[in-house]
Amino acid sequence: MHKTDETMYDSYHNLEVTLDGSVATVTLNRPDAYNAIDIALHDELERLWPDLARDERIGAIVLTGAGKAFSAGGDLKGMAQRAGTPENFRRSLGVPAQTRRLWQNMLEVGPPIVAAINGDAMGLGATLALMCDLTVMSESARIADSHVKVGLVAGDGGAVIWPLLVGASCAKEMLMRGRAVNGKEAREMRLVNYAVPADQVLNEAKNIAAELAALPRWAVAWTKLSVNKQIKAQLNDVLDASIAFEMLTLATDDHREAVTAFVEKRRPDFKGQ
Repeated sequence: MHKTDETMYDSYHNLEVTLDGSVATVTLNRPDAYNAIDIALHDELERLWPDLARDERIGAIVLTGAGKAFSAGGDLKGMAQRAGTPENFRRSLGVPAQTRRLWQNMLEVGPPIVAAINGDAMGLGATLALMCDLTVMSESARIADSHVKVGLVAGDGGAVIWPLLVGASCAKEMLMRGRAVNGKEAREMRLVNYAVPADQVLNEAKNIAAELAALPRWAVAWTKLSVNKQIKAQLNDVLDASIAFEMLTLATDDHREAVTAFVEKRRPDFKGQ
């Protein structure tokens, strides 16, 4: 495997893009932060997908995380620093457009995307994995949309994709409780496609990607885009409201308490405010 020499990828500092034949591997590359998605990484994820779509060498994409985690989700330390500040309000004004751009760009990519969920995938990290076309997860890794645990609505995509995968009743339980399941459980509830031992995740994902890349390109791409129509419809129906509710919960005392407790390594004391 070699790092692609395309200058379009040179500006990425939190993502690593490598190419092996016609399979591109994208690695979330903040291992010291468990690949938490801060402002810089979110920006790179938004603009990554059009770059990949323009790269005619690519027949399939693998998305994984560096180190022990796939992604811990949102950057809670950053949230704690901004909680209740004017900066937090100003930043929240751009979040709906940024979030919509991320998912629309990802859903528009022609080559299929295979998630190699090598470790825990939480919150936004879980949504990022589940928005992929196929998912291979470590049996021992955990996945959850944990927004409620930090006082937030699961608004940045969780309310869109979970009901499509596991149905409304199960999705409501998982999202409202912020419940985590391991790879085996996720496979049993059909949240992910495959659950394999941790040391096999990346190879299995790459094997599936290579198989997809060897098939007729336009047949695969347009089949994917046809199925993605219903995901886009759900995105259009749900995202604006859910992300608006999430932005409102950013201003609550319970959210501030949750992220402060995380930084201080103690249990939060929620007051319902």
